[in-house]
Amino acid sequence: MKKDIHIPKVENVYVAAMQEWNDDFMENTWYAYLVNDGAEKLESVIVVSSASGMLNGEERRTSKLRHDFIEVLPNTAVRIEMIENSVLQLNNSFMVTFFKGNTLYDKNFVFKANTISADNFQEIPVIYKDGVLLK
Repeated sequence: MKKDIHIPKVENVYVAAMQEWNDDFMENTWYAYLVNDGAEKLESVIVVSSASGMLNGEERRTSKLRHDFIEVLPNTAVRIEMIENSVLQLNNSFMVTFFKGNTLYDKNFVFKANTISADNFQEIPVIYKDGVLLK
């Protein structure tokens, strides 16, 4: 029954938010990255992102964006998407699903409202730049 179902723990896979210069907007812009800090590649990766929460006393919810990556090699990171400044005040969710070998893994990474900021910087593994990291 339920006790017989094994749900594997996601390890050495993170989601990070980093600021990078954007020539189109002529300012630093936030980007979300998927970081594979492990020794095995991730295959058939799907990331579903959305944001939700209270804004000006009103419940707000963005549409869901879906991203797929055939593989994410060991000790690498891939850019998921740009994070619009207007959604930084909301909870930003990144549901990550992938295969490692023949095992399916999934984890929901959530940046709580207003946590994507320079106040929460730390060094991001693999990228070695400052950003906000979710483990």
